[in-house]
Amino acid sequence: MAGICNGRVVIVTGAGGGLGRAYALGLAAEGAKVIVNDLGVGTHGEAGETMGAADKVVEEIRAAGGEAIANTADVADWDQTRALVQSAVDAFGTLHAVINNAGFVRDRMFVSCTPEEWDAVTRVHLRGHFCTSRHAVDYWRAQQKAGTPVDARIVNTSSGAGLQGSIGQSAYSAAKAGIAALTLVQSAELARYGITANALAPNARTRMTMTAFADTMTSAQESAFDPYAPENTAPLVAWLASEQSGGVTGQVFEPFGGTIRIAEGWTDGPISSDVGRRLAADEVGGIVAALVAGRTTAKPVYGTG
Repeated sequence: MAGICNGRVVIVTGAGGGLGRAYALGLAAEGAKVIVNDLGVGTHGEAGETMGAADKVVEEIRAAGGEAIANTADVADWDQTRALVQSAVDAFGTLHAVINNAGFVRDRMFVSCTPEEWDAVTRVHLRGHFCTSRHAVDYWRAQQKAGTPVDARIVNTSSGAGLQGSIGQSAYSAAKAGIAALTLVQSAELARYGITANALAPNARTRMTMTAFADTMTSAQESAFDPYAPENTAPLVAWLASEQSGGVTGQVFEPFGGTIRIAEGWTDGPISSDVGRRLAADEVGGIVAALVAGRTTAKPVYGTG
């Protein structure tokens, strides 16, 4: 199979269904050799709900003429993710890209969220991105030190919840915001090794989003073009994993339907005039009011409108 990812070796985590499956199939269609990783858990992390999902996606890829292997590593386990990266090298001789997609939700209002739920969500999303990417980076740095040119990619998964927050998803929003910030740091630090890092904040139908937006996403399936289909995001992922994207790093993309938006992120806003002395406490209120009135209106937190 030939395409823009011809010969590229790519790990996709959480690839047993939803967006991850669409990414794996799309990458394979573009010529990539894919490591299909999926632990086989449910939308809330329940063990065993989708056991064998990775094998089924591998079967689909092979039936279409592509190359793939299945992997069931826990993306937040340090030793298992080391083995995940090694499995790519053992099977296909190298590794070019990691697509960090695995995750689940434990939706709770902040006042109801337990420490156990908080830790579970941040573990799979934030630690999961760290563990898998860190072992991949160790491999790429070793390649560079050995004199082998590196043209590698990290593609992370943030969310609109991480960019502006989402009611009932404090842990998920915090983890996804952390992933957006992690992407910026990876981009800045890893360029010297030939590695780019970008992130996605997709708006698509998955097991997770169907729990919150089922009516909207189900009705869209009846239209001529389904904007929420996971497959709509796959071309952007394939491009980001390819050699063609080498000049783009440190960006967060918000794909939806047939569109791609790029997030502008945190940047400097209005600043008050310097009075040349320490401000008095009773002066602060008027200054802050003027700053808030003069700033660009932020996107609202999801669920507040």
